[in-house]
Amino acid sequence: MIKAPEHVLGVKPYVPGKPIEELERELGIKGSFVKLASNENPLGPSKLALEAIKDSMEGLNRYPDGSGYYLKEKLASFLNIPPEFLILGNGSNELLDIAVRTFLVPGEEAVMAAPSFVVYSLSTRIQGAIPVEVPLTGWKHDLEKMAEQVNKKTKIAFIANPNNPTGTINTDAELKEFLHRVPENVLVVLDEAYYEYVTDPAYARSMEHLPRGGNVLILRTFSKIYGLAGLRIGYGITHPEIALQMERARPPFNTGTLAQAAALRSLDDAEHVKESILMNNRGKEFLYREFASLGLKYVPTEANFIYIPVQNPLALYEALLREGVIIRPMGVSNIGKGAVRITIGLPHENERLIESLGKILKKGFE
Repeated sequence: MIKAPEHVLGVKPYVPGKPIEELERELGIKGSFVKLASNENPLGPSKLALEAIKDSMEGLNRYPDGSGYYLKEKLASFLNIPPEFLILGNGSNELLDIAVRTFLVPGEEAVMAAPSFVVYSLSTRIQGAIPVEVPLTGWKHDLEKMAEQVNKKTKIAFIANPNNPTGTINTDAELKEFLHRVPENVLVVLDEAYYEYVTDPAYARSMEHLPRGGNVLILRTFSKIYGLAGLRIGYGITHPEIALQMERARPPFNTGTLAQAAALRSLDDAEHVKESILMNNRGKEFLYREFASLGLKYVPTEANFIYIPVQNPLALYEALLREGVIIRPMGVSNIGKGAVRITIGLPHENERLIESLGKILKKGFE
């Protein structure tokens, strides 16, 4: 039997959650699960996006626009940049993978924080390259220590801003200093999947760093604030020369017809984005108060999820599962404790979470 290379076999596969229908069958909880595990927008997509999907269904026997011409044109106008600064992906996940395949070869290194988005390490290892993980400081990227890890083997630095899973941000001053210290032959990937949710005025202004010299790649997505996670579409903003190099590794027709159409129309619905942000902020403040009243310590977030350090995340996950609430258990962090990550949901979902947590904690969990 054929065998994959050792650097592939050494990768632990990403483990997704089970479908809600299967959990209902296993646990005997019918039609009442609350899913707060995957940082989705609980409001769903814009009505304009849903209309665009319906309008595009008749052409599904044809391949999609391989260049994403109209979406790129719309995004360029929306962001006030030329279209050649853009590359489209099957979610921003795929663009991470394309960047790794384009710029990393076996034996080279990619610097990243820990804990942060697991795909950085996965993609790097699958390429046969080496992930260099730098522990968070104060629950956020320590850009000073990350810069110290950059050497002649380093080709990529990943920065999740806001960070997943902690929801913390790096400031513009911190990013400027990092970019000043990192050589221009290192691609700095700024993963901004949750940037629309940020309220802190000190947040890094990544777009201002594009003209710096051609080593910045900003990644954004329609999966989160726009509610199109099921269609898988994201985009990268970068220097045209980087985009051209990445296009060589981009699979043909990687973004579908429905995804392009829905994303394009989503950009017209500023009201949906505004409503999503308002609901998230209200939910965040509600959960802060309730977590504090339950004696749970949490990390203040600039995203649509909250990170809660706990001694036994798997036990809390399983206890909540039996209550019909799905959250995401995380591994051991750099302070030696595990954690759970909980998405901010609709008001009734947040209330259900707190009610279930109250029951569990009363029984002496933790």
